[in-house]
Amino acid sequence: MGRIVNRILSKVFGIVLLLVGVGALIGGNYAHGYVSDQLAQEKITMPAADKLTSQEMKDSLGKWSGQQMTTGPQAEAFANDYLWEHMMAASGGKTYEEVSGEYMKIADKTSAEAQKAGALRQTMFMGDSLRSMLLTAYAFWLVGTIATVAGWVCLALGLLLSVLGWFVWRKKGDEAVAHV
Repeated sequence: MGRIVNRILSKVFGIVLLLVGVGALIGGNYAHGYVSDQLAQEKITMPAADKLTSQEMKDSLGKWSGQQMTTGPQAEAFANDYLWEHMMAASGGKTYEEVSGEYMKIADKTSAEAQKAGALRQTMFMGDSLRSMLLTAYAFWLVGTIATVAGWVCLALGLLLSVLGWFVWRKKGDEAVAHV
């Protein structure tokens, strides 16, 4: 009796896992394709090798120098190791919130100090906005990658359970007992 239950459960879970695996692969492929299409529309070119000023930039971005940005890992590297470094260099290591706070404290917004602080504030805002969008693209790429890996795992487990259910745990006489 136990063998029959194992066979039935293996068949059911095998089919379910195969279907889930196919769905996850389709979803992962869709996520990667969507992110690639959206990034390609922006026509962002990865920085040339001579623009990579630190070793961290060279290590992270060097392999993509001069290429069009089309993947989540490229977006993440560009956001964290290129934009962020330039933002920190421009602001002296201050975040947008800190720069904006300093600007807001200036009473005379027409002064040269206010104009300079306002321009830096705008630069930091644009940098943070672009970083947020690129890191969101990376996050969805990562979700697609996880779905793809999960899809392959589900397919493998589904195939294993299906083989066990239809072939390995099959024994002559099981059908006769099951139909009684």
